[in-house]
Amino acid sequence: LMVRDFQSVIGTETRAQHLQLEGRLPDAVVACVGGGSNAMGMFAPFVADREVALYGVEAGGRSAGIGEHAATLSYGTPGILHGMKSYLLQNADGQVSEVHSVSAGLDYPSVGPEHAYLKDAGRVAYHSVTDREALQAMALLSECEGIIPALETAHAVAFAADLARQMRPDQSLVICLSGRGDKDMETVSGLLNPDRKDRK
Repeated sequence: LMVRDFQSVIGTETRAQHLQLEGRLPDAVVACVGGGSNAMGMFAPFVADREVALYGVEAGGRSAGIGEHAATLSYGTPGILHGMKSYLLQNADGQVSEVHSVSAGLDYPSVGPEHAYLKDAGRVAYHSVTDREALQAMALLSECEGIIPALETAHAVAFAADLARQMRPDQSLVICLSGRGDKDMETVSGLLNPDRKDRK
């Protein structure tokens, strides 16, 4: 709860600014989810506003196979990690599974327990986006808006782009842009140019 309360400045400011600019709340809010602190900070001020759809986006990685993703809320089961009970990617013996994501910040085998509660309560819908989709979304936002999102954030952008296509023109959607992509340029360059000679 402490992390949620401190991080909720994200959602509190977003909620107030959207009300000021649009005179109403957004129809949907989208955020990436690894451990879940940024998303929880964005969602918390909107949880009581049932007319606002909340979407968490996890790392779908390379595939749905074990060790190929970090989509805990999509594929995990209840378990205990770091002293908390939440959803966990684990084997039949309760051992933590290997995980993968192009994004280091989403490469985690569990999720904050408040996200587990919001999933079970049906208040937040959780989805996953693949590495490839995240990379495409990173390029899309960079080219269209001049904003280079972090690979973590690119997962939310990918899902939001698909969601926006299903919404009416008079509806609004907010994406939590939780990080800058400057830090990811070497990773992205290596993925896009695997045969580059100057790579270490």
